[in-house]
Amino acid sequence: MKPRMKITRSGMAASVSMAAIASYASFLRPRILRWGATETEVVSAMPGDEIVGTPRYVTNHAVNIHAPAALVWPWLVQMGQGRGGLYSYDWLENLLGFDIHSADRIIPEFQHLEPGDSIRLVREGYPADLHYEVVLVERERTLVLRTPGSPAENFAKNLPYGTWTFFLRRIDEETTRLIARTRSDFRPSFSGYIWNKYGLEPAHSIMERRMMLGIKARAEASVGTGSRGGVMVPGRVEPIKAA
Repeated sequence: MKPRMKITRSGMAASVSMAAIASYASFLRPRILRWGATETEVVSAMPGDEIVGTPRYVTNHAVNIHAPAALVWPWLVQMGQGRGGLYSYDWLENLLGFDIHSADRIIPEFQHLEPGDSIRLVREGYPADLHYEVVLVERERTLVLRTPGSPAENFAKNLPYGTWTFFLRRIDEETTRLIARTRSDFRPSFSGYIWNKYGLEPAHSIMERRMMLGIKARAEASVGTGSRGGVMVPGRVEPIKAA
């Protein structure tokens, strides 16, 4: 007669945890990393990719907006704490003390960005100084942001070094494709992977999805009002070229 295997509570918990992790890795994680994006968009090169040449973490998110790039760009270029906001869950961000207030109008004084400018994610004086530096601005087409400092400087603080790229691709006269790509690298430690990769994925995906849908709603509403916020009518936006 074979002896019965005793299953402890800790063993059961470990089994359930492993099953949950396997399910997340197989089914949920791929959707989180690339919701809305096509296979071509995922593998295509985008401006700013060269800044983090060998990333340990990459996401690609995309949404169709039924408005020309001229009506999408003003909302995108004015984003940031203390500017037009992040168009996401303000209540949640403010619960954490970020002081975010997403605008429902185009703000003329925030319609100009140039390399070296800062886009803040939290208020000044916040314990974690979360902000990006503007690297590239191509009006009505591309906005590339990167982590301030060098990779070595960020790794020394156990922080990631990465880019956040927004690309507007013209589909037709009335439709624009908004693509957001994140690429980052970090110190390859256990805690680095847990915090900078797997730990942040759900929150990043949820907040960025809301942000992109927020931009979509605002741009599409501006089509109905005919408001262009003083922005010029766009020329042709070239598609992303495959790598």
